[in-house]
Amino acid sequence: MIERKEYLDQLIESREKNIIKVVTGVRRCGKSTLLQLYINFLKEEGVTDDQIISVNLEDLEYEDLLDYKVLHKYISEHLVKDKYTYVFIDEIQNCKGFEKAVDSLYIKPKVDLYITGSNAYMLSGELATLLSGRYITVEMLPLSFKEYCIFQEGNDKSLGENFNDYLRFGSFPYIAQFEQKEGLITQAITGIYTSILLKDVAKREGITDVALLENIVRFVAVNIGSPISTKRISDYINSAGRRISVNTVDSYLRALTDSYIFYKAERYDVKGKQLLKTLGKYYIVDTGLRNMLLSSAESDIGHLIENIVYLELLRRGFRVNIGKMQESEIDFVASDINGSIYYQVAASVIDKDTLERELAPLKKISNNHPKILLTLDEVGADQNHEGIKQINLLKWLMEK
Repeated sequence: MIERKEYLDQLIESREKNIIKVVTGVRRCGKSTLLQLYINFLKEEGVTDDQIISVNLEDLEYEDLLDYKVLHKYISEHLVKDKYTYVFIDEIQNCKGFEKAVDSLYIKPKVDLYITGSNAYMLSGELATLLSGRYITVEMLPLSFKEYCIFQEGNDKSLGENFNDYLRFGSFPYIAQFEQKEGLITQAITGIYTSILLKDVAKREGITDVALLENIVRFVAVNIGSPISTKRISDYINSAGRRISVNTVDSYLRALTDSYIFYKAERYDVKGKQLLKTLGKYYIVDTGLRNMLLSSAESDIGHLIENIVYLELLRRGFRVNIGKMQESEIDFVASDINGSIYYQVAASVIDKDTLERELAPLKKISNNHPKILLTLDEVGADQNHEGIKQINLLKWLMEK
């Protein structure tokens, strides 16, 4: 069991604070395991079993609790008097009207409440309205490359070989246990994908034409890292003989991002310091998922490593946008309270012309924020190009 230390520390730091802890992320990214790790920590700290209430609303054992009134009654009856009770409700979106139960439990004394969900919709509706300012989110992703390497310790593979497996098979914790047995991995990823598509997208959004939804999924998966508009997707599907409106495409895309299959990076005008409304880019939550959806001929190492960098920047707590600098594009503008860092990502810049092309957008930026070029090259790594640092991607991914 991988510790997932960054996420675990967030829960530990918020322990017994008067806020609800909401753990979100794509299905099978490790939310339930994180809660179990935290429960283990609490027990090591002296918390007794009767102080812990743990409910998984995908388990048939708790099917009766899918009614919010019954859920609230069950938990209320098991609270420990005069001591903190730690309440864990997994996949809470399965309980219709769960917001009312959560709101009522929140106001009870000495209740430390933790909930998980596989759909961002839960934070955009009534829960957000009821609990504005009273909850924090822990946004989980599948394994980072560093976590993946910890999981694979003892396999006698080099860092580069592990990275190739990470790109090919993906980063779901559930998948990492299969020791690169391709047949089992393909079946497992297909199962995860089907579960997400049917439970977290089609069922929740009332989508009956799943084949049409899958067409959109595959189109976006092919075009990760490329500018995409809803009209472009609509035109593509209509040209294949299906009829779909721009509004419907927009609705499907929102459902796919709500379920964390895809993440959207907006374009940002670096000089004008404002977000642009058109031609954002989409990145997929797991490269193994993309490889399952597409043939190997459609894989592109440049866009795959760009996808890896995007997700890693999210893990490190950045807000990530695509940079526009005059007529040039910067792969990522990563911002937090300390400012911005500008990133270009390329498979290789050994060729001099390629190096100059990748450096050109960064050289146009006149401010003093860090500028970094990430590549798979070992030759030339750690160079400084007029203030722009060139760093080996694998080394960067293994950083603290």
